[in-house]
Amino acid sequence: MTNRWHHYEWELLQAPAMHPALHMALDEILLDQVSKGLRKPTLRFWEWATSSVIIGRFQSLKNEVDSQQAERHGLSVVRRISGGGAMFLEPGNGITYSIYAPEALVAGLNFQESYLTLDAWVVEGLKSLGVNAWYQPLNDITSDGGKIGGAAQARRNKAVLHHTMLAYDMDADKMVQVLRIGQEKLSDKGTTSAKKRVDPLRRQTGLSREEISQRLVQQFAQSAPLSSGVLDAATLQAAADLAQSKYQSLEWTALVP
Repeated sequence: MTNRWHHYEWELLQAPAMHPALHMALDEILLDQVSKGLRKPTLRFWEWATSSVIIGRFQSLKNEVDSQQAERHGLSVVRRISGGGAMFLEPGNGITYSIYAPEALVAGLNFQESYLTLDAWVVEGLKSLGVNAWYQPLNDITSDGGKIGGAAQARRNKAVLHHTMLAYDMDADKMVQVLRIGQEKLSDKGTTSAKKRVDPLRRQTGLSREEISQRLVQQFAQSAPLSSGVLDAATLQAAADLAQSKYQSLEWTALVP
C-alpha cells in the first residue's frame, strides 16, 4: 500500500453468513453511505449462507450460466453492480471481501493501477503465508499454480467499490458444469484442467479459511488505520429491502438476457 491509504480511518465489518442477494444489496448500500460521508471507508469480509453464481453487471445471463446445472446443484444466480466475470461460490470455498472508499483513494490511477493498488495488501498477505502470489492485469491474483482470485469494481458519486473473491477450496468440477465460460475454456483440455486453472489456497497453505482471513486483516491493519465496526439495524433493513426489490428479481438478474 502507498501512503494514500493513511489519509483515512478504516472500519472493518465481519458479519454472519448471509444470502448472496443480501451481500449484493449491502455492497450498494455501503457504497452509497461512504459516498455520502455517512460511513468511514470500510473493509468488509463476507460469509455465504448458500451457494450461488454471481455474474457481472454487463454479462449475459444465458451466455455465462448453465441454468439447468445451476438449478440441479441448488445454486441461485445473482447479478452484481460491478463489472467483471462470473464467480462460482459455495459456503466455505472462498474468501470474499469488499472495499468501499472515496474515489480520491485511486485519484490519478488508471483502472489497471487501481486494481493493483486496491489488492496490493492481499498479495503481500498471501506472500507472508508462503504463497508466491502476484497481481495479473486486469483484475486477477495468481500464483505459480494458477489463478487464485479475481476482482471487480464499480464507481458512483465519487466513491469506489472494489471486491475480490479468493478460491480456498473450490469444487472445480461443479464450477465447470455451471459456468459456460469454464466449459468453453476447458473443452479442448478436459474438465480436470479446471483444477490447474484455479489453485485453491487450502492446498497452497494448509491453513483454515479463518487463519488466512485473519492474516489478511492483520496485513491491512499494518498498512492503514483499522478498527472494528458493526452493521447497524437500519443498514441491514435497507439492504434486506433492496435485496428483495432488486437483487432477487428476475428483471435485474436477466437485465442482460
